[in-house]
Amino acid sequence: MAVVNASCIASASVLQAPIPSSNDLFNSPISAIPISSFSFRKPIRLSTKPSIDSELYSSAEPAKWRTKVSFFQSFLTKTKDSKGLKEELLETIAPLDRGAEATPEAQARVDQVARKLEAVNEIKEPLKSNLLSGKWELLYTTSKSILKAQRPKFLRPNGKIYQAINVDTLRAQNMETWPFFNQATANLVPINAKRVAVKFDSFKIASVVPIKARGSGRGQLEITYLDEELRISRGNEGNLFILKMVDPSYRVPV
Repeated sequence: MAVVNASCIASASVLQAPIPSSNDLFNSPISAIPISSFSFRKPIRLSTKPSIDSELYSSAEPAKWRTKVSFFQSFLTKTKDSKGLKEELLETIAPLDRGAEATPEAQARVDQVARKLEAVNEIKEPLKSNLLSGKWELLYTTSKSILKAQRPKFLRPNGKIYQAINVDTLRAQNMETWPFFNQATANLVPINAKRVAVKFDSFKIASVVPIKARGSGRGQLEITYLDEELRISRGNEGNLFILKMVDPSYRVPV
C-alpha cells in the first residue's frame, strides 16, 4: 500500500481536466497526465510492503491450484495403483486352478493382494452400478463346495463356472459347465449398497432336470471391488470370489 507523507497541490489546469471514464481508467496510460501539472512540497515515499488484497490473492490462487493439482495427481495415482494391483492379482491366481491347487500360503497371498485392490475401489455402491450386470467367469475362489478339491480331478467341475447378475431385476444365476452343467437361480435382497442376501429358488441338474429349492439355499454376498473388467466378492462364510466380465449383455431368467 502506498504511503504519502507530503501533501500534493494540483494546478488549476488539472482540476479543470475532464474526469476519465471507466474505460479510460483501464485503457489510458497514466503518463497521459503531464507531470508538470503537479508540484510537490516534499518527495513522496512509496512503501514496498504489499497490500492486504495482493497478499490474499497471491496466497489464495496458488492454494486453489494446488488443491486441483493434488486431486488430479491423486486420481492418476489411484488409477495406476488399481491397474497394477489387478495385474498382480491375476498373475498370482493364474497357476492355482481356480483355487483348487492353492496352499494356505498361496491363499493368504491372494487375499493380501485382493484387499489392497479393494482398498482403492472407486465404485462405492455397486448394487446401483450397471457395471455389475452381465455374465461373470469365476477365476478364483476359496469355497470348498464349489471347488470340490477333495474329489479326484475328473469328478470336479473342470469346465468354466459362471455367475450372472442383473441389477435391475435383482436376479442371479450360477452356471457350471463340463462335466455337470448344473445351474441355480436366486433372488437378491439388498442389505445395503454393497451386500445382498441370496435366496436360491430353483436348481437344474445337467441344465435339464429342474428342482425347486426347499429354503435351504441361502447366503449373503458382498461386492468389495467392481470395475468393467473385474469383480471381487466375499461370502458370509468368509469365502473369496474373483471373477472377470465375459458378457455384459447377458440376462438372467426371471
